[in-house]
Amino acid sequence: MLKTSDYITRLREAIMHYDADEATKVAKEALKAGVDPVEAIEKGIAVGIREMGERFQRFEIFLPHLVMASDATTDAMEVLVAAIPEDRIGLVKRGRIVVGTVEGDLHDLGKNVVVMMLKSAGFEVFDLGKDVRTEVLVERAQELDADLIAVSSLMTTTRPYQRELVEELVRLGLRDRIKVLVGGGPVTREWAEEIGADGYGRDAVEGIAEAKRLLGVDE
Repeated sequence: MLKTSDYITRLREAIMHYDADEATKVAKEALKAGVDPVEAIEKGIAVGIREMGERFQRFEIFLPHLVMASDATTDAMEVLVAAIPEDRIGLVKRGRIVVGTVEGDLHDLGKNVVVMMLKSAGFEVFDLGKDVRTEVLVERAQELDADLIAVSSLMTTTRPYQRELVEELVRLGLRDRIKVLVGGGPVTREWAEEIGADGYGRDAVEGIAEAKRLLGVDE
């Protein structure tokens, strides 16, 4: 008979081998065997996807690998989270983040990397894509009860939309509830401070570190 540690090891390995089908299968088997879903997430899935994120940062794997590992994580998480009692669900959520590239900007490679790494860090991420209007970012953040909006701009001409986002949150009285993280080629820390953003990421690694800081996530 398999032990809890066996299921946790299999979950971790499924994530690290990009095997969504296996991850889902093991998650279901673990629940039937009485494994605590929170423990399976924290010691199995979270450890596996964190390792994949670290490998990506060390250039040992590439974006497609991170995407596949993230997909495996998502599938297994759906099974396990559904089995967690409501009073314990907060134990596995690190924060809800809405991500998008600002209006008029069609560049999204950097944003896509950030999305994958945020997921790898255990955040619940909603990617709205590229060329996203400010009102859409704010509306979705409200609908999802998001903790943070992360926006990128890759052109100087679209950078003012980051300021617009902060101003719109202020206008709606949401500024104290929803934090703003900005990044992108023409974006600097000085610009982030000027527009009143809460955080700035020079690159994906710094962006994830900032998201953790803003949402009070400890490693």
